[in-house]
Amino acid sequence: MNLIDSAAPVSDSQDPVEAGLLVEERRRRICDLLREHGRVTVEELSKRFSTSAVTVRVDLDALESAGALMRTRGGALARRENDDLPILIKQTLRHAEKIRIARAAAALIGNGETIILDSGTTTAEIARQIRALNLKALNVITNALNIAMLLADVPGVQLIIPGGLLRRNSNSLSGHIAEGAIGNLRADRLFLGVDGLDPQIGLMTPHLAEAQLNAKMIKISQQVVAVTDSSKLMRRNVSVIATLDQLHMLITDSGARPEVVAELRRLGVDVRLV
Repeated sequence: MNLIDSAAPVSDSQDPVEAGLLVEERRRRICDLLREHGRVTVEELSKRFSTSAVTVRVDLDALESAGALMRTRGGALARRENDDLPILIKQTLRHAEKIRIARAAAALIGNGETIILDSGTTTAEIARQIRALNLKALNVITNALNIAMLLADVPGVQLIIPGGLLRRNSNSLSGHIAEGAIGNLRADRLFLGVDGLDPQIGLMTPHLAEAQLNAKMIKISQQVVAVTDSSKLMRRNVSVIATLDQLHMLITDSGARPEVVAELRRLGVDVRLV
């Protein structure tokens, strides 16, 4: 069950049409509004979704319990940009865009290839797309436990998990054990999720250990494909994974700023908008 469904029970007083998917979609939209505006109020959300203030408070309380926002009197505030959100919350943000990106990424995968799926919610969507590809043989290297579980029962997929220290918020493994194991492998293509991408600085993440592991992944891969939604473009983080000359392709959504896309293309990156 999705965390946004289960973080708090739906009140018996809610209409049946608010249950299930509609509840999840409404809470996902609340997260989008917070990211866009920084704050929301119960009153404005009630009007926007044509629902009761009680229902909105249940939504906000559920999202706060899940770590997606900070409750205030009469509303909520967005978490800070670099806050380390739980993966079950991250996967609800810009979900439609991530699915489109994942489909475009999965279309690049050929039978018999060896690919790397870095940890992240967009790369997890790629794993879901792989389940439907019906490939006869595919080697998948991943440092993400949730991705490994998504592919564990897929016929033809051979999983390689490098080990390392677990960061629970992202279900990812990193550290010197992972780096040592990755160094002995080779891959046709790396699908890299990033938390920040700036044409002048490069690919970034807030986590130093993961940045170091990602750098190793790049070194052993013939092609490097960054997969990230447009909200990450021009965002900066503390740890630089790689400069733009190491990136071959970026798959992002059509909401990307045209001037940023143009600059990335000028620098030689194959930018694909979905």
